[in-house]
Amino acid sequence: MKKLTLIIEKTGNGFLWGRIKYKNNLLVEKATSVVSLEKKMKRLLADFHNLEYDKMHFDLAYDLTVLFEQKDFLNISGIAKMANINSSLLRQYAAGIKFPSPDKAAEIETVIRNIGRDLSNIQISSRLRKEDRRLSKKVDREKN
Repeated sequence: MKKLTLIIEKTGNGFLWGRIKYKNNLLVEKATSVVSLEKKMKRLLADFHNLEYDKMHFDLAYDLTVLFEQKDFLNISGIAKMANINSSLLRQYAAGIKFPSPDKAAEIETVIRNIGRDLSNIQISSRLRKEDRRLSKKVDREKN
């Protein structure tokens, strides 16, 4: 499996555009969605570099403008607070008005990755899980 980094940014007219540098060639394509962009980039790589379509995998690297648009469930103010960044500055990054330094981008990425780890450890409790209901019924029978 060939792993490649696909950098995703936003054009001025609402399209997403992606770029991959492969063997000193810069491949660029635009699309209306990330899925469509991935397909187009795979076609380019297959056509120009004879890579097998189904043996490519992309690591997606988002520009902050695209990240907050594509992952609109992320709360800019909350992330800014966790990253110790002024929320209006992070909004400017997200709008493409200003751009973070590599260090700031790394801090924001770390916060988002920590949120992901935290979310992956969440367990949702219903009122009573199946085992708990059985146990509860057993305790009730023993009381009677």
